[in-house]
Formats: sequence, structure tokens, C-alpha cells
Amino acid sequence: MVLAAADVIGAPCWLSLAAHHREAAERFYGAVLGWTFRQGRFGRAFSVAEIDGVPVAGIGAVAAEFAVPVAWTPYFAVDDADAAVARVRERGGTIGVGPVSFPPGGRAALAADREGATFGVWDGSVLAEWSVGAERSPAWLELHTGNAFDAALFYGEVLGWGRDGCCDTSYEEDQVVLRRAGRPVARLNSGPVEEAAPRPQLRPRWLVHFKVSDLHGTVARALENGGSTVSGAEWGSDDRQVTLRDPEGGLFTLDRADAAQPPA
Repeated sequence: MVLAAADVIGAPCWLSLAAHHREAAERFYGAVLGWTFRQGRFGRAFSVAEIDGVPVAGIGAVAAEFAVPVAWTPYFAVDDADAAVARVRERGGTIGVGPVSFPPGGRAALAADREGATFGVWDGSVLAEWSVGAERSPAWLELHTGNAFDAALFYGEVLGWGRDGCCDTSYEEDQVVLRRAGRPVARLNSGPVEEAAPRPQLRPRWLVHFKVSDLHGTVARALENGGSTVSGAEWGSDDRQVTLRDPEGGLFTLDRADAAQPPA
């Protein structure tokens, strides 16, 4: 079942890995997280990862084509990709790619906020059964940024948070929690970041967390399949979460499911 992007306007509507080699990425994430894959709607370069038939994320062999780094990126639903791109530029963000049209109908753009954190906007149909941040969802999102309040203003103006029944935000100490229809979908977290930091994990970025039942076993499988742990990750590598790179360098975090901390 699909919905129009307007039905979830402003909210995260998809996660996508820009990879160099789709089949290699599928082998890694399939072995590590138990995902299965089916052909995506946008051609042979794209696939959809599923758990028990429920979509989790997309993988596209587009990093080389669009000259972007291998990375996980959250996409937010908008009703007009061109207007969203204009709002990003007006508010000091930058556009890396797009808007690009994808058949059978949809337009996407890859952008960066004022601090350099990368995100996408999507104008088109979305999968109704996909979710992020919910208790049983396998993933959640966290923005690491210098000032969560400033970031919330930027994204709110670009994506329409707080307007016309869109997502709502609440400010809790140095964090901003983003909710849609009362359900938490992301967290914006102030912290020590550096735009030109030599270690990518210290740069402002949207970090994708995947929840797993066996953290240590999953990390071991990642290492066995060519992944690596991120040393000195100030965001935490302990008995609750571990930050990793896939074999092509894509950064992601594994959270122990019974100790995961999606926004409350």
C-alpha cells in the first residue's frame, strides 16, 4: 500500500543507503541484520530491504553516479520538491543533488543543513507500512548537531514542522523530539560536533540507529563480513550501542533492542 507524500508531510518517510555496489551491500546487511531484499520501484540499481515482509530501508548503487559518499540518509516527505529545495537555500543550507525525477512518479533531492548534516526530501508516493521511531520499528533517527534548537528552526521552516497538522516538536533540555500524530519519529541532539572534523562520526549528521536483539552477536557478524567498529565514537560504544562502518564506509549504529533509546 502506498500513500501520497502529502499524507506524511514533514515526517521521515524513508531511509536509503547510497552505495557503490548494491549486491555487496545486500550481502553485508543481509548477513548482519537478517534482511531480505526485493527489487525496488526505481530500476535495477535500487532494492528494498525487508524484515518478515515489512520494508525497512532502501539501497541504491548511486554513490558513484551522483558523486556522493557512501552513507545512510533519511528522507522527509514534502509536497513540492522544488519549493523545499528553494527553502533549503533561502535558509543557508545547500543542495547536493536534484531534484531528480524517479519513475513511475516521484522527485527527490539530497541536501545539507546549515551545519552540513545531509538529508533528503521526497515528493511522491510513500510506503504506508514503513515506519521509524515507533516501539516496534527496527530503526530510529538522531541528528547530531551543535545546537538542536537552531536545527529545529531550520528543519521546521524547510519541512513545515508545527504547521497545518504537520509534525510537532518539544524541547527537552538540549534535545528536540519530533513527533507525528503523537508518535516520536526522531530526536535532535546538541553535542560536540565539528564541521571539518577528521573523523566523520564527529561531523554534524543524521545518524541511523538499527535495533537488534543480540548486540554483541550482530557486531561480531558485522566484523566477520568486512565491517569495522568506529574507534573513539563520542556518541557511545558500550553494552547498549555500537557505531560501525560497513565495508564501503557507510556509518550506522546498532542499539540493543531492550536498551534502545528512541525518542520518548
